[in-house]
Amino acid sequence: MAKIDWERVAQELDERGCATTGVVLERGICDELARGYGNDAQFRSKVVMARHGFGRGEYKYFAYPLPEIVQRLRTELYPRCAAVANGWQEKLGLDKRFPREHGEYLKLCHAAGQTQPTPLLLKYGADDYNCLHRDLYGDLVFPLQVAFLLSTPGENFTGGEFVLTEQRPRMQSRVEVVPLRQGEGVIFAVNERPVRGTKGVYRVGMRHGVSRLRSGQRFTMGIIFHDAL
Repeated sequence: MAKIDWERVAQELDERGCATTGVVLERGICDELARGYGNDAQFRSKVVMARHGFGRGEYKYFAYPLPEIVQRLRTELYPRCAAVANGWQEKLGLDKRFPREHGEYLKLCHAAGQTQPTPLLLKYGADDYNCLHRDLYGDLVFPLQVAFLLSTPGENFTGGEFVLTEQRPRMQSRVEVVPLRQGEGVIFAVNERPVRGTKGVYRVGMRHGVSRLRSGQRFTMGIIFHDAL
């Protein structure tokens, strides 16, 4: 976590709704996480995207207790993301603030009936893709999440870029394509974010997805901070 320039990250999140972390996961950790996709004992469910119209490919949600590295990332990333999220709440004129520690936020989720863990591993093969979407899962939604690329572009796969769209009121959508390196994360808005216009601050809707893989296999880990119903 010490490698991340949080001042830059906060600025880019305010400006564009996404920011990269730089490489924070070593190759060995990435490879270990990707190999773990075949260990069903650590997951609570599997989703085949084509069955639900989500795209092509598949993903699995981790079960509690989370693997140590997943738990650590979720716990250590949250406070920095919460600081940005609370800044967004203030800009939007909202009274609600997010707790400083992730454990306190999870208590709120569980009290609302959202008790299922949401960190996940995603697997894509050639011609697979992920449609633009939002990861909401219940009434309580933390405004930011993080996705880490576990595979090496150009070596393990080609294509498969992370894509983010921003739907501005009465305007056409803006698209952001985020190239990532193995072990690098992208922090991005889950649902919406504040934008300052000529008449004050307004909300823009955000969606994210993955473009079509042209070849190879791509693994990604998603760190979502709110739990699911």
